[in-house]
Amino acid sequence: MTQRPLLLHVFPTFAVGGAQARFADIANHFGDAARHIVVALDGRTGAREKLSPGLDVRITAPPQGVSTPRAIRYAYGALRRTRPDVLVTSNWGAIDWAIARLPTGIRHVHTEDGFGPEEQDRQLPRRVLTRRAVLRFSDVVLPSRTLLDIARNQWRLNPNKLQFIPNGIDTARCAGAAPAELPPGHGAVIGTIAALRPEKNIGRLLQAFAQLRTNHPARLVIVGDGPQRTELEALAASLHVDDTVHFAGHSATPERYLAAFDIFALSSDTEQMPLSLLEAMAAGLPVAATDVGDVRNMVATENRPFVVPRDTAALAGALLALTGNGMRAREIGARNAAEAGARFSQARMFEAFGRLLGI
Repeated sequence: MTQRPLLLHVFPTFAVGGAQARFADIANHFGDAARHIVVALDGRTGAREKLSPGLDVRITAPPQGVSTPRAIRYAYGALRRTRPDVLVTSNWGAIDWAIARLPTGIRHVHTEDGFGPEEQDRQLPRRVLTRRAVLRFSDVVLPSRTLLDIARNQWRLNPNKLQFIPNGIDTARCAGAAPAELPPGHGAVIGTIAALRPEKNIGRLLQAFAQLRTNHPARLVIVGDGPQRTELEALAASLHVDDTVHFAGHSATPERYLAAFDIFALSSDTEQMPLSLLEAMAAGLPVAATDVGDVRNMVATENRPFVVPRDTAALAGALLALTGNGMRAREIGARNAAEAGARFSQARMFEAFGRLLGI
């Protein structure tokens, strides 16, 4: 019997996020066809809740707070000990492992899903040169056209090694969920699902919501947790909207919140192909969003007027337009659901990753 392939996945964090959720979906889909080791570089492992029981997955963490040279030496030693069939690294935060595998000859797949706030407006030259040197013989997976263009024209990677694989979602799960119970209130329910980190700019959404509330009754539900939660709760109070803003925290079933929303909002400074947006589309929601990454091209044509610059007043205007015309908003949501079903198939994503990873 052929030995099942061993895949070693390195994440800057294994807290719940888009890349982690995609890995869980892929691992769950292929089941015992592969063995997995997950390295959580920051020691956070919250995304293990998304993995099916019984999977052959071992989750580890390296020593914390070590220098870059020591981190690379540790990674090299771990690769020599485990000898995976494929090393799969995620984003810039795992680049030390990509460097460490160079002398080992281990096959390497690198996934890029976007950038932190330090690269939201421009590529940092040192990182560009490092990616160009380290990833030149690696398969590089990119879920968005924006990232594909960056990899070709700025990182100047071999176009034959670039793999454009759009994120895929379980549209049936998103469309058929029972709604979560929300605190009582009046008006349209605007919601978002996001980690409470600076690049998601939930502060912009709170300020836009405060502008909207001067003209229109509405409620805002924020699903997710993170280091900015206390700061954002204080901002909601200072804007005098805390009585109509609900911080729901982390949810293992975000699709239930999508089923309770009337409008989905995305206020990020940087994104590429956010899974939360795809899931909102599959749930039949209209979207008010900042114009980042591939967002404009992800949503239905009818929704594109509500994809606006990274500006509080513009986002408030998009929210007001959608809350002010419920029938039109529902029509746009239906078009988004059709787009999600037609273009962002989970089956297509599984097939592409299975072929690439040799599962």
